[in-house]
Amino acid sequence: MKIKPVDLSKLRTYSIKQRENKVKVKDFARVSQKGDSFSQFIDCLPTILKGNDFPQLVEAIADAFKKKKLILWAMGDSVIKCGLNPIIIDLMQRGLISAIALQGAGIIHDAEIALVGETSEDVTVSIKDGRFGMAEETGKILNTAIKQGVADGLGMGEAACKRLSELNPPYAEYSLLIQAYKLGIPVTVHIAMGTDIIHMHPACDGGAIGEASHLDFRRFAALIAKLEGGVFLNIGSAVILPEIFLKSLSIARNLGYKVNRFTTANLDMLQHYRPMENVVKRPTATGGKGYSFIGHHELMLPLLARALVEEVN
Repeated sequence: MKIKPVDLSKLRTYSIKQRENKVKVKDFARVSQKGDSFSQFIDCLPTILKGNDFPQLVEAIADAFKKKKLILWAMGDSVIKCGLNPIIIDLMQRGLISAIALQGAGIIHDAEIALVGETSEDVTVSIKDGRFGMAEETGKILNTAIKQGVADGLGMGEAACKRLSELNPPYAEYSLLIQAYKLGIPVTVHIAMGTDIIHMHPACDGGAIGEASHLDFRRFAALIAKLEGGVFLNIGSAVILPEIFLKSLSIARNLGYKVNRFTTANLDMLQHYRPMENVVKRPTATGGKGYSFIGHHELMLPLLARALVEEVN
């Protein structure tokens, strides 16, 4: 079957000068010079795509800081394992973090850092003979703290912070939990039963863990009720914290709190469905703006932290 080609000579064209273009020379990057300040380096980024979004996020966080609005960092345990505690603690001390939300593994890795200055076992090796997850100190200290915390009416985050602070471990200066406790910064912890090594320990009390984490869910929802004009960052959590955030936002709005205009951002090494929908898109549909940045925490967060310090000083 023969097909007659179209006649391209009859196409109508128009001048490139009349066309709307997305990329323009005025938005190009500028070459950073030796001796430039960090803020000058940021100003050299192209105002295209993420080069445009990054300074906007920095400005939104700085604005929330200046107006004393909530700046909540929700973090997966990968942030701690990337060695970023000193940078996060510095931001806490500067008032650039108002509250912290962690998954269950977050308190585990932070506690081990505080206790022995090390964490993150080699699972490939320890799973072979059933030693994986069986560290005595980690399970006993945290499970005891959670049970005592429930008796005292504390959520899991505050219970872990309090117990570790009382122990005064040798690496306390590197602990998010201990430093948050000293600064009066609330920490909430959100678990999925069976996902954390302390659930495997003989001292584990499932009822206490459930009660403590549910109390933290309610405390987290109380924080989200104050998010208007503030910033919520989800860093390295693909499922749990984005889900906790969305449910808490619904609770706040259901109870009549005005939580319509705020900034959200998802920072992770991969783009996942739930953070994009439950952090970046759905919550900001009534106002505000959501951002997404893909890259390694050990590079992205130091850049963000330094940009924030430059912006507010």
